[in-house]
Amino acid sequence: MNVLFIEDDMIETMKLQRAISKFDSRHKITEAKNGEEALEILRQGNLPDIILLDLNMPRMSGTEFLTKLKADDRLKYLPTIILTTSENRVDLLRCFEIGIAGYIIKPLKYEDYESKLKKVFDYWEISELIKA
Repeated sequence: MNVLFIEDDMIETMKLQRAISKFDSRHKITEAKNGEEALEILRQGNLPDIILLDLNMPRMSGTEFLTKLKADDRLKYLPTIILTTSENRVDLLRCFEIGIAGYIIKPLKYEDYESKLKKVFDYWEISELIKA
């Protein structure tokens, strides 16, 4: 599965890489440090199967990126899962209004993080995906 991971925190990126290295399936992770970089990658035609998106980023927030993504006829069907520390209900509701596929709160314990990610990847591996 091809995954676009949009995250500005290097520790979070290393955490994700460590977690997926333990999964049975192999995944190709493309990393973007912010929404602008992610849009560039997508507009070059490198379409992922899913997008994992942090909300709190410099230059372009996760909700700004999501709004631009869903406004693009070619990109709007890409399943986007929020992976964030924000437990703010306003953030959650806003993201679902824009059109996300899921909202995962990053747990503090690494084992819980790995478990949540495994469930996300297992689900999207068997889900029927629409590519633009």
